[in-house]
Amino acid sequence: MSYLGQGDYFVIIIYFLILIGLGLYLKKKASASMEDYFLGGRQLPWWALGISGMASFLDITGTMMIVSFLFLLGPRGLFVEFRGGAVLVLAVMMLWTGKWHRRSGCITNAEWMIYRFGDTASGRFARIAGAVAGIASTIGMLAYLAQGVGLFLSMFVPFPPWMCSLVLIAIATIYTLTSGFYGVVYTDIIQSVVILVAVVGVSIFAFGKVTSADQLASLAYEVTGQSEWMSSACSWKTTMPEGYEQYSFLFIVAGFYLFRNIFFGMGAGGEPKYFGARNDAECGKLTFLWTNLMMFRWPMMMGFAVLGLYLVKDFFPDQGVLGDAAALIKAQVGAIDKSQWANEISSILHSSEKYPTAFITQLQEILGEGWRIKLHLISYEGTVNPERILPAVILRDIPIGFRGLILVALIAACMSTFDSILNMTIGFFTRDIYQAYLKPDATNAQLIRMSWIFGVVLVGISFLFGYTADSINDIWDWFIMALGGGLVIPSILRFYWARFNGGGYAIGTIVGLIGAVLMRVGQMYFAEMTPFLEVLFRNPASQFFVTVLIGLTGAVVGTYLTRPTDTKVLEHFYATTRPFGFWGSMSKSLNADVRVQIFAEHRQDVLALPFAICWQVTLFLLPMQLLIKSYQAFAITLVIFIVSLAGLYWVWLRHQTVKSG
Repeated sequence: MSYLGQGDYFVIIIYFLILIGLGLYLKKKASASMEDYFLGGRQLPWWALGISGMASFLDITGTMMIVSFLFLLGPRGLFVEFRGGAVLVLAVMMLWTGKWHRRSGCITNAEWMIYRFGDTASGRFARIAGAVAGIASTIGMLAYLAQGVGLFLSMFVPFPPWMCSLVLIAIATIYTLTSGFYGVVYTDIIQSVVILVAVVGVSIFAFGKVTSADQLASLAYEVTGQSEWMSSACSWKTTMPEGYEQYSFLFIVAGFYLFRNIFFGMGAGGEPKYFGARNDAECGKLTFLWTNLMMFRWPMMMGFAVLGLYLVKDFFPDQGVLGDAAALIKAQVGAIDKSQWANEISSILHSSEKYPTAFITQLQEILGEGWRIKLHLISYEGTVNPERILPAVILRDIPIGFRGLILVALIAACMSTFDSILNMTIGFFTRDIYQAYLKPDATNAQLIRMSWIFGVVLVGISFLFGYTADSINDIWDWFIMALGGGLVIPSILRFYWARFNGGGYAIGTIVGLIGAVLMRVGQMYFAEMTPFLEVLFRNPASQFFVTVLIGLTGAVVGTYLTRPTDTKVLEHFYATTRPFGFWGSMSKSLNADVRVQIFAEHRQDVLALPFAICWQVTLFLLPMQLLIKSYQAFAITLVIFIVSLAGLYWVWLRHQTVKSG
């Protein structure tokens, strides 16, 4: 059964041809030097980097996940997405860590270790550890993207999820490897335009569907069982379906993830966009634009969630049929792992001749008319699979023609995230391992060729990892909590503690990485042995705190087992980066006027943080409240937004002037 018309296929094919053509066109420009390949020659304007940042933080997988929580909880789904989807880390990057990275003049975050710890054995050890950690993080992130895009596209074309994912990431890999950072930014700008068109279309369509707030509240309660679906308040506890029980204590979840974002943000900012910015002020401006553009994502996702309520109501007046259908499938195929559920559903849909006629007939009888689309919505547990709401709505509610544009927009979101991460991570290997230690005399052509080889290998490993996970939610929790927790402490301490050295960073990073990998092994093989191990390995908070403790222990022990960083290296780092924290007498090496200037900058940056966080959260809430016609909540949020923005302007934004750093 075809879900796309000729016009849809035409739009998609033209889109792919433009990406590949642009990549080939920019190949010569990107190949001029390593700085051109990885940073665009540090000449790209701040607004282009800001637009690229917005596009790089959008992806199909994340959009599917956020839609699922908005479908389950209404606007309160934003608070669950404090874990990553709300990108609150941007506030810290905007205020100080972005410009701190730019001031180094480095090309990669791993090369930055030499700048911080010196070109000694300790500094080189830290550089290699940073590169390895960056590569490991990318494998987790690309695995998450690969599985999500496969699940999404398999609902539209007659191929299994793994094949859909393979084709898409192959195209993204080709244009990213050929065009470098130039291709990343320029294709992201094109993709952002497509995304914004889709946002407007879906938002208008969903807004027109809602007759009133009361009618929508009644529908949401009937479909999800949530009596507070229309609320924007972060309630203490809420009802969650099977498989999502860990988010029931919503207030605690939101508070924990808020803390986690600020904590992680204090060590973030090592992005090509900041290394490639032309001055300090542009670091702040590009992130301010980046955050504002991220707002457009939320009304589109809320629109899909609202349309999903109507779809589920129409499809499943009695949701008990979902359990019956799931039980029938399990009885037919025998023991099946949750990670293979989506592939089995795709096989039933597109290769039904492999199954007994009686089984297919019985499945059709249970689900009724439109059974193919309905089948996608059945979860392994026999409930509505919220992760499939987004593609199901596109299949049922978006007309052919515009459907192709929506698909291109979501594919563009995936491609833009993929290309940014891939470009950055290739730099870790080519610049920080291959050129630095394996072949220092490599020519520019050899370096670019090695970048291509490593990029292909990296994508292949990530793809294989992605198809061993139970769900995209499963990968995201491990990536954000376990892996992120294991690596965060060394990333933070390097900015705020003078005694912290290259040995501490390297040992803390390696130990934290090993802890995260062991956590993943425990999830897969040991979690079901006892209730204690279930909580230890599968609860996100447990994953986070255990791996943070492991990373912290490794970092502190490693610091005191190895020599301190040379004082001259520290003085140069402090004078050029100008961080706050535990730096002892370092500030005394600067004249009094500079110390006063640095202190004023620190005060502005830190005092602006609560205003920036509040501004960002309300910025995302406002369009969602407007779309569901919750006008009273919209008015209250608008007041908070205006106050927060005014505070941000007065404390921080008005002080942003062009500085050379």
